[in-house]
Parts: sequence; structure tokens; C-alpha cells
Amino acid sequence: MRLTKSTDIALRIAMRLAVLDEGSSPTTHQVAEAVAVPYTHAAKVVAQLCHLGVVEARRGRGGGLTLTRAGRTGSLGTLVRNLEGVGDVVGCEDAVPCPLRAACRLRGALRQAQEQFFAALDHLTVDDLVAPPTGPVLLALSPRPPEPHGGAAPA
Repeated sequence: MRLTKSTDIALRIAMRLAVLDEGSSPTTHQVAEAVAVPYTHAAKVVAQLCHLGVVEARRGRGGGLTLTRAGRTGSLGTLVRNLEGVGDVVGCEDAVPCPLRAACRLRGALRQAQEQFFAALDHLTVDDLVAPPTGPVLLALSPRPPEPHGGAAPA
């Protein structure tokens, strides 16, 4: 199974926020730069994480993003299920339905495999993911340097 790009970004953002000092509330722009994703994607994902109660976003002076307690200690499996949505791994009922759908065992086997994938994440939390050696690496992330004009690599 492959996670969607949005889930990947959400997990990176949550992990980045998990290692920051208490009281540190970076902006969406700052987090997007640190985890190397476009701001527009990060903003959409942050809105989803806020809706799920994983991230708190405050506007204005002194505002920024913080990981909630539920975001730190909640089940990673539950978070990934919420981000991915629960649906079929294959498109048996797409615009052109699969001709095997009435007698196919693949769909059920893939659903079971998907649930086992999520279940393997159930006992983990974001805090678990940022334990050493990962946490120090996340802290060392800084915004990407601007690309030189003209797209040429610096010498």
C-alpha cells in the first residue's frame, strides 16, 4: 500500500511540530519550508490536521502551529486511517466497473491487507516516531536555501 502525498505531508508536519520546544509555534510557511513541501500543500494539510484535532493553529501576532496532546499521543493507525479514508484499494466500482467484481476474491484480500497495514501502526504515536535518532535530525532541518536564478546549480 502506498500513502497519499497528503498523508505523507501530514505525518512530516506532525513530526516536525513534535520536536519543537514548548512555546515554539512556527507558521505554516516555516513548517512547509522545513519539511520541503509547497506552502499550498502544507496549508491544505494543516487545515485537515486542525479539523482532526491533531494541530492547533492560532492566527495573528504570537500565533502559529502547535501539536496537540492528542496529536502527540494518539494512535498513528487511527491518524493514518483518518487521513487516508477507508475505501477499496482497487477501483472495482470505477466508471467502468471491473467485470470480475461479482466473483472476485482480490477485493476482500486487499481490504484485509489494508487493515493489517493500519493495525501495524495502531500501537505507535507521533512521539514514538520522533524518538532518537529521528528527533535530532528533525530539529536540524532548516528552511531550504533559495534556488539560484536561472536554475543552475551553484559551483
